[in-house]
Amino acid sequence: FPGLADVSISQDIPVEGEITVPVGSHSPDEDYSTLDEPVKDTIMRDLKAVGKKFVHVMYPRKSSALLRDWDLWGPLVLCVSLALMLQGGSADSKDDGGPQFAEVFVIIWFGAVVITLNSKLLGGTISFFQSLCVLGYCVLPLTVAMLVCRLVLLAGVGTVSFIIRLIVVGAMFGWSTLASTAFLADSQPPNRKALVVYPIFLFYFVISWMILTFTPQ
Repeated sequence: FPGLADVSISQDIPVEGEITVPVGSHSPDEDYSTLDEPVKDTIMRDLKAVGKKFVHVMYPRKSSALLRDWDLWGPLVLCVSLALMLQGGSADSKDDGGPQFAEVFVIIWFGAVVITLNSKLLGGTISFFQSLCVLGYCVLPLTVAMLVCRLVLLAGVGTVSFIIRLIVVGAMFGWSTLASTAFLADSQPPNRKALVVYPIFLFYFVISWMILTFTPQ
């Protein structure tokens, strides 16, 4: 630049100093990372998080607990448990129950994906995996119903057994539907909630029908 060559610095002005960058107070917790914690602590923390989500499903209310820290561990455990209990029913003696396990597994996950896509297309504000998390965790009441039905079937198959299973499955079906809608209701436009609730109702109804019509070999 012209004229800069004529600029001189007086000898009385020291050209030195200290450059510092102001930072906030540093907490010792900032140095701690989950990568540094023992594996046992990590597993226990995840198990506690899954347990808290189970509690929220058993006592459904409008809450963002399942949406804030979503995971798919709980839905995976519930899906596998339900599929294992349903396998072997209404099948030939030569079959080992594998197709029944695959059918239940695919129906649950494919149904949850379809409902999630439907919710997103209707203007839902939650993410894809948050919806899967809620739908998967809300299978818990139906998994409990399946366990009760297996215990009832140990006493025999009859009219009384069917009535008991019908009451249990019907109650748990309503529980699953109400729990899922309680978590997902606020994420949908008010004028489109019915279009979102109907597929959820159908999804849990299919699972409930599979549980109710289950008969051991």
